[in-house]
Amino acid sequence: MTTLIVTNGPIYTSDPERPWAEAFSVEDGRIGTVGTLDEVRSSVTADAGVVDLDGQFAMPGLVDVHAHLGLGGRQLAFELQVLPSDDVAAIAAKVRQWRAELEPGQWVVGGIVGSTVMDDLTHQDLLTLDDAAEGHPVLLRDDTMHNRWVNSAAFEILGITEGSPNPEGGTYVRDRAGLHNGVLTELACSAAEAAVLESISDVANFHARAIGTAVQTLNSFGVTAVQESATMDYALTTLRVLDEAGILTAHVVASMPAQPFLEEGITGEELYRVGDANHTAHLHPTFAKYVLDGVPMTRTAALLTPYQCHHPGDDPTFTGEPLWGREELVASLLSLADRGLSAKLHATGDGAVRMILDAVETVRRERGWETKFHIAHVEYVHDDDLARFAELQVVPDASPYLWFPSVMQESMAKQVSAETFERSWPLRRLIDSGAQVSCGSDWPCAAPTPDPWTGLATLITRANPDPAVAGELNPGEALCVEQAISAFTRNPAHAMGLGEVTGMLRPGMSADFIVLDRNLFTADPAHLHETTVLTTYFEGRLVHGT
Repeated sequence: MTTLIVTNGPIYTSDPERPWAEAFSVEDGRIGTVGTLDEVRSSVTADAGVVDLDGQFAMPGLVDVHAHLGLGGRQLAFELQVLPSDDVAAIAAKVRQWRAELEPGQWVVGGIVGSTVMDDLTHQDLLTLDDAAEGHPVLLRDDTMHNRWVNSAAFEILGITEGSPNPEGGTYVRDRAGLHNGVLTELACSAAEAAVLESISDVANFHARAIGTAVQTLNSFGVTAVQESATMDYALTTLRVLDEAGILTAHVVASMPAQPFLEEGITGEELYRVGDANHTAHLHPTFAKYVLDGVPMTRTAALLTPYQCHHPGDDPTFTGEPLWGREELVASLLSLADRGLSAKLHATGDGAVRMILDAVETVRRERGWETKFHIAHVEYVHDDDLARFAELQVVPDASPYLWFPSVMQESMAKQVSAETFERSWPLRRLIDSGAQVSCGSDWPCAAPTPDPWTGLATLITRANPDPAVAGELNPGEALCVEQAISAFTRNPAHAMGLGEVTGMLRPGMSADFIVLDRNLFTADPAHLHETTVLTTYFEGRLVHGT
C-alpha cells in the first residue's frame, strides 16, 4: 500500500464543506485525511512519502463532461491538422503536403475546418481540393463534428453523383449554381467515416492507439475523468481492454447513441447490451446519447424564432426541425429510465431545449428522479426555460471552448436572430437559478486539443484570450473563479454519477489531483488560459509530469 502526504502549497479541494487545506494524505489510491499538516501527519505511518508542492497550487483533477475520445485521439495520433482559421488555400496546401507521404489511394483524413469556411464553399473549391489531393480520397471534419468536407475521389468511393438524392437525415450540399461543393451534413457523413475505417488494416490497434492517445492528452491537461459522448461498440471494447491492461488513467462514463449517428454501427438496445458486457472499474456505460437537432451554422438547430433570411426564396418563418417528435422522445426516455440508463441529449437550439425539458417533465412525473439528464450544449435557452433546469434536475452541459478562440460564433451570428444570439450561453443565470452547470470540451469540436484552461478562462472573462480579437460575448453571464472551478470538478462528476468517486479532495474519494503553475484564485483572469499542468495524479499515481 502506497501512502503519500501532499503539502507545502495552497490546496483547493472543491469541497464546499472544506474548500481549502494545508495538506492531505493518499492511501492506496484514495484520499485519506484532509486538513492541517499536523492532522495529516498524525494519521499516517512515519514512512509515508511526501509530494512537496514547493509553493505550487494543487486541486482536484478536472472532469470533462463532454468529449469524443475516438475522434479526438485519431486526430492527434494519425490525422492532418487543419486549423479553424485556415482558408481554402491553406487547407489545400496542407492536403498537398500530407498526401505526398501517403501510399497510392490512401485517404487524407483530418480537421478541423472552420464553420466560416464551410459556410461558403463552392464547386470550384471542391476542384481545388481535388487538385491538391491528386487522386487521394479526402475527408475533413468541421469544427462542429456534425459535417464533413470530402472530394470527388471520396464521392466516387461512396457512389455519390450529381444526381444522387440526399440520404435520410443528411445532405449532399450544393453551391448556388446547384453543383456539389463536397460538404456532407449530419447523417450523410456516416458512410464516409465507415469507408475510412474500412481502409484500415488493423482497426483494433488503430482504435487502441487513438483512444490511448486521447486519454494521455486529457491527463496532460489535468483531466482525470471524462464523459465520452457518443460511444460506439468499438470504443466500449477498446476502453475495456485498456482498463483490463491497467493503462486507462481516467474514469470514463460512456454515452451510447440511441439512434443512428455520424459513425455507422449498432445503436439503441443492441448497443446498450454491449455496454452491459463492458463495465469495468473505470469504464461506466451508464448513459444513452440522443441528438435532438443539428447545429445553427447549417440551419439544422431547432429554434423558437426564425432563422435570418439571406437568399431569395428563404422561408422567413423557418425555425429548423427537431430530429425527434415529442411523443417519440417521451416514450424513449421512459423506456430508458426503466432500463436504468441516463441520457445526454444534444440540443443547440432553444426549441430543442424546450422539447427536452417538456419530455423530462413527463418522465419525472411518471418515473421519479433517479435518471440523470444532461442537455448539451445550451448555447441558446429561452428565458422562460432557465429555471426549469434546476426544477427538473437537468444538467446544463456547457462547452465554453466553442466560444473562443473559434469562428463558430461568427457563423452562428449570420444564421440565428440577433435577439437569440445576444443571450448566448446564459450560464450565470442558470447557476443563480440553482442549475448544476457542468463543463466539457466537446473535443475535437472547435479546437485541436481538449485544453480546459481556455474554457475555464472564458467562463470568467467571456472574452477571447487573444488580445488581437476585441469584444466579449454576453458579458453579464460571467462566472467567478469558484463557480468556474466547480463547473470543471464536482459539478460534472456528480452529473456523470461519479459524485462519490472524484471531483473533490475529500476523504475516501479517488486520489485524482493536479499541480498547476499558478494559483487560479490570485492569477490575472486574462492569463488563466496560459495555465500549465505540472503534474497529474490518477488514483494517487503520477500519470503526467515528473
